[in-house]
Amino acid sequence: MLPFCKEGCWNFEREWIESAAAQKSIKEVGRELTELVEQLVGIVRNLQSQKHLPESGPENERSTLSMGMSSSDGADLALASSKPVTSDTPERKMKDILHDLEEIQKKLQENFTWNGALEEHLQVELQEAPSSSSHPLPDHSCPAPRRAFQFAQWAISPTFDLRSHSCSLEVSEDCRVVTVSHWPQTHLWSHERFVTCQVLCSQAFSSGQQYWEVDTQHCSHWAVGVASWGMTRTQILGRTKDSYCVEWKGNSQLSAWHMVQETVLGSDRPKVVGIWLDLEEGKLAFYSVADQETLLYECPVSASSPLHPAFWLYGLNPGNSLTIRPVNV
Repeated sequence: MLPFCKEGCWNFEREWIESAAAQKSIKEVGRELTELVEQLVGIVRNLQSQKHLPESGPENERSTLSMGMSSSDGADLALASSKPVTSDTPERKMKDILHDLEEIQKKLQENFTWNGALEEHLQVELQEAPSSSSHPLPDHSCPAPRRAFQFAQWAISPTFDLRSHSCSLEVSEDCRVVTVSHWPQTHLWSHERFVTCQVLCSQAFSSGQQYWEVDTQHCSHWAVGVASWGMTRTQILGRTKDSYCVEWKGNSQLSAWHMVQETVLGSDRPKVVGIWLDLEEGKLAFYSVADQETLLYECPVSASSPLHPAFWLYGLNPGNSLTIRPVNV
């Protein structure tokens, strides 16, 4: 009976592994779809805040908007919207498109959260299932945690750049709190303004050492890091070769993005993230800050272009905010 039981355990483990792999694929597709819809919502809100769209707008804006129009046409049928059509003006059509996109976005987010919970359940089952071999995770050894006062001489308090933030964001008067707005903000269209819910800081660094902290407690989905000013305004933080970040998407998973590659860091959510940028040694490090700093991730960084603190408030959830806080020493 022993060989049979052993074979049965192996079959059981293999089936769970295949299920987990399939679930991971679904999760990646869900991410991509959700990010695309967020971009489309940002574009429509951006257009709503303008009276006229500049004729000389970039080609990628037009092509993305075209995608949004065609996607929303399909969404009209899929959602079977019950709203009455009172007029056929461009403003009304734009409002209808935004309504449908937000409905799609809501359904994607709900499904994405459910998939995340299911994947976590599968991982727990795999850990508890018998295994004939072990596959330990890579050992990301890191230096002993350092307390915040050791960064005191390099601590800065950067400010959000009002030229770069998307029309879905509001910036406080002191430029240190950014919030997802309940209504699109009225800003002139510009090549420097993000289409997605992102913002850079005014400060740029090409040398030296800097440290700053971000309070993430009031944002359910976020990414914080650095990016060059030349980062494409339709791209997402960490998905370009000139941007780096750690990211929490509200699905019990913390990840780092470096050179367009994702590294899963765990399931613990940091309430405050410390960013250590050492351009003397070409290193970028992220810390979870509490009584002491615990290293989350470290990677090499290039300063071929000056780097700005960068932020993404994922999900367009009104009221979500990130705060650049004073460093407690």
